[in-house]
Amino acid sequence: MLRPWKLEFEIDKKLDKAVYLQIADTIITDIRSGRLKAGDALPGSRNMATMLKINRNTVVEAYQVLLNEEWVISKERKGIFVSEKIPVLHSKGMNRTSDAPNMQVITDRMIINFDDGHPDSKIAPVTELARAYRQIFGIKAKWQMMGYGDEHGDIEFRKTISQMLNHQRGMQINESEISITRGSQMGMFLTAQSLLTSGDCVIVEDPGYQPAWQAFEYTGATLLPVSVDEEGIDVQSVENLLIHHKNIKAIYITPHRQYPTTVTLSLSRRLKLIELSNQYNITIIEDDYDNEFHFGYRPILPLSSFPELNNYVYIGTLSKVVAPALRIGYLATKNQDLLKKIGDLRKIIDVHGDVIMEQAVLQLIKEGAVKKHIRKATVHYKNKRDFVYNLLTKHLKNVANFTLPEGGLAFWIVPKTALDWDLVTQLLSEKNIRIIHPKQYSRNSVNGFRLSYGSLGEEQLEQSIKVLSEILTKLSK
Repeated sequence: MLRPWKLEFEIDKKLDKAVYLQIADTIITDIRSGRLKAGDALPGSRNMATMLKINRNTVVEAYQVLLNEEWVISKERKGIFVSEKIPVLHSKGMNRTSDAPNMQVITDRMIINFDDGHPDSKIAPVTELARAYRQIFGIKAKWQMMGYGDEHGDIEFRKTISQMLNHQRGMQINESEISITRGSQMGMFLTAQSLLTSGDCVIVEDPGYQPAWQAFEYTGATLLPVSVDEEGIDVQSVENLLIHHKNIKAIYITPHRQYPTTVTLSLSRRLKLIELSNQYNITIIEDDYDNEFHFGYRPILPLSSFPELNNYVYIGTLSKVVAPALRIGYLATKNQDLLKKIGDLRKIIDVHGDVIMEQAVLQLIKEGAVKKHIRKATVHYKNKRDFVYNLLTKHLKNVANFTLPEGGLAFWIVPKTALDWDLVTQLLSEKNIRIIHPKQYSRNSVNGFRLSYGSLGEEQLEQSIKVLSEILTKLSK
């Protein structure tokens, strides 16, 4: 029988979650529980729509999510089938499957600066934030009651962050498992200091995010770089390291959009990393630095959303969502011993966070201002991404390779010939254009750079990409 799987769920149209996502997530649950196995066929979109009494387009959207996230594959003239690539996870008790700060000093004469992927400050809800801040600050009775707060942040703010992570990113977390920080880099530093000691090893992506590497090395830990390809970090190399090194404590990854290359870690590799993390008892430090700006059906769910994963620290930020200068990040972990260490260290260096700002941001979230801004910003950045892609196609396609990213605020550009990047950056600098030197991404040679577009205007982008094309063309000959 081609389609033996029986549909055993109902649509709840009262839920906040879109109907097509309810369908997709139910099918994912059945795949992971074993009800649906590799190679099993799903009902056709028309049949599914008839059974659920919904529009066929809704089912098509649900199937597209599953295809995007690699849970299923499409076979021409045959239908939709559960992917054969999905490995089986074996975890205890189960049997189922960055807020990135700028890395260079900007000088006054640098007119066009391709930063690290900063958002456009011109569209940030700064007025709304200032209003909310003044209101919270001006509540005299409340202000008088404010002494030192909890080292992990305002409890109501943490509840709201946990709800966001659970509803939008598929996690199962509560406010007692969250710590609010002054940006994601502080979260990285607190995690490193509380988890690592001298002599420990940390696996990192190469190329990768060096400010995080510095936080790890500051503890005395040793970095073990692993290469990245079009599917993300090479998990076979990760496994080889785990077999031969007994003191690996953690692995640091940016799986949603790898920094700096923007590639998404494939489903099979995500599941393999979870398996390896459980098998070797290492902590996955997941940096989800720009989850909000996604132009497809939905962002890929974090590794930290998988209930099979035993040890993780999930790090995120609100800086790109609310305002670039806002220093509010967060970390989430179910490891209460680790969280206590983080809290104890936090009290030493910064008794507690900015309670007034946390309350102000909380007010914006409750009013719906943040959600409204994300919708507006997503359209804004998608249009700008498409504009840049057209420019790159027009001016750079003969000298460099690049792909259209599904989200984020940057492209990864790889020249077709190896270049002298000291000379490239020098020539661009002479034209008042600045890029991040590829040496910032790796201690080895990297022939590529990150072209960010979020904070630049269309005229700046057009002018600079033309100049970039001229220089790369000249040096490629």
